[in-house]
Amino acid sequence: MISTSLLLKRVAPFAIAGGIWFAPVPAGLTPEAWHLFAVFVAAISSVLIGAYPLLTASMIAVATVVLTGIITPAKAFSGFANASVLLVVIAFLVAQAVVKSGLGRRISLFMVSRFGGSSLGLAYSLVLTDAAIAPAFPSNTARGGVLFPVALSVARGAGSVPEDEEKRKLGGYLMYCTMASLAVSSALWMTATSANPIGVQIARESGLTIGFGSWLIAASVPALAAIALLPVLVAWLFPPGVTSTPEAPAAARRDLAEMGAWSRADRITAVTFVVMVAGWVAADSLGLNVTSIAFLGLGVLLMTGVLTLDDIAAQGDTLATFLWLAVLFALSGQLNELGFMSYAGERLASHMGGLSWPVTYVLLIVIYVFIHYLFVSQSSQVLALLGVFLDVGARGGVPVPLMAFGLLFASSYFSVITPQGGSQNIIFAASGYLKQNELYRLGLVVTIAFLVIFLVVGTPWVLLVTR
Repeated sequence: MISTSLLLKRVAPFAIAGGIWFAPVPAGLTPEAWHLFAVFVAAISSVLIGAYPLLTASMIAVATVVLTGIITPAKAFSGFANASVLLVVIAFLVAQAVVKSGLGRRISLFMVSRFGGSSLGLAYSLVLTDAAIAPAFPSNTARGGVLFPVALSVARGAGSVPEDEEKRKLGGYLMYCTMASLAVSSALWMTATSANPIGVQIARESGLTIGFGSWLIAASVPALAAIALLPVLVAWLFPPGVTSTPEAPAAARRDLAEMGAWSRADRITAVTFVVMVAGWVAADSLGLNVTSIAFLGLGVLLMTGVLTLDDIAAQGDTLATFLWLAVLFALSGQLNELGFMSYAGERLASHMGGLSWPVTYVLLIVIYVFIHYLFVSQSSQVLALLGVFLDVGARGGVPVPLMAFGLLFASSYFSVITPQGGSQNIIFAASGYLKQNELYRLGLVVTIAFLVIFLVVGTPWVLLVTR
C-alpha cells in the first residue's frame, strides 16, 4: 500500500503542472512558452519534493510536451545530439577506467604517504588528490567513491571511530574536508561535474563561448585559493582533536606495496588521462573539439582492453544520466528560445532597477547560492535558473563573462550548503562521523567562505582575464 504522504507527493507535480497550465497566460508570453514552463516546473518540483527520480520526471515531461504539440519531436530530442551532453556521458565512461584500474586509489595513497603525518597534512593530501583527478571525473559522486574509502581507512587507522564522541572528530574532519573539496574542485575544472557543460551551453546561448582552457584560467585563482584555505578553515570550525598522525604515511605505504607495481592498465589509463586533459587545455588554441577528444580517449581505453563492453554495459547510471540530461537540456533550451527566460529575467530585473551593476552582480550571486537550500540537484538548479540569472545580470549592466563565470562557479561550490545539496555528499554524511546539525552548520559557514573568496578574489581576476 502506498502511504498517504507518498501519494500526495506523487500527485503534487501533476497538480502544479495543471495549475500553471490552466492559469491565464501572462501578457508577453505565448501559450506554448507558458505550457512548456508548466511541464518544466512540474518535472523539477517532482525531484525537489522526492516524488519521482529525475529520469522518471524527465521522461514524462518530454512525452507530454511532444504529445500535446508544445514543441516538435526534433526540438524535444535535440539534446541527444548535443556535444555538451555527449561530453558528460563519455567522460563518465572514461572515469570508470580510473576506478577499475586502481589508479585513483593509488594516487590517493601516494599523497597520504607523502603528506599524511598530521591531520592537516591528511586533509591536504585528500583535497589535492581530488583537485588532481577531478578533470577526468565529470561526477562528484564517482570521485567521492574513490576518495571515501581512503579517508575512511586513514581515519580508522588513526583510531577514529564514529561511536566515540572524542575519537570521531578526526574522521569527521577528514570526511568534511573531502566532501567540501568535491564542491570546490568542480569549480576549478569544466569537466569535473555534469552541471558545468550544461551551464557552458546555456552561456553560449547568451553569446559567450567558454572552452576548457578559458574556464581553467578564469577559475584557477579563486578555486585554488578556496582549496588552500579549506583544510585550515574546517580545522578551525571542527577541530580534529588529533594533530599528529605519524602512522598514516606508513599505513598508506603498506597499502601501496600491497597494490604492487603499476599495472599495464594503470599506465595506459594515466597516459590517456594526461593526454585528454592536455588536449582539453589546448582545444581552444588548436581548434579541437573537446567532445571528440573524450571520444578518442574512450576509444583508446576500449582498444587496449582497459575498459570492456561489459564495463560499459554495467554502467546503468550513465545511460540514465544521458537520458535525463539530454531531455532537460533540450527543454531548458526551448524555454529560452520561446522567450520565457527573457520574460522571467525582465520580471526579476524590474525589482532591481536603479542598482549599480556591481550591486546587481553581488546580489544575484548571493541569491543564486542561497536558493540552493531548496534544491537537491546542482543540474536541476542550473537548468532552471542559470539562464534567468545570467539574463538579469546582463540587463543590469554586469559584464556577461563575469556574470556567467560567477554563476557557473557558484553552481559547484554551493553544493556543500546542505547534506542533500549534491548526491556526492550522501556517502560522507552517512559515514557516522558527522551529525546533521554539524553538517548544516559547517555547510553554511564553508559556503559563505567560498562565496566571499569567489567574489573578492575571483571577481577582479575574471575581469582581468576576460577583458
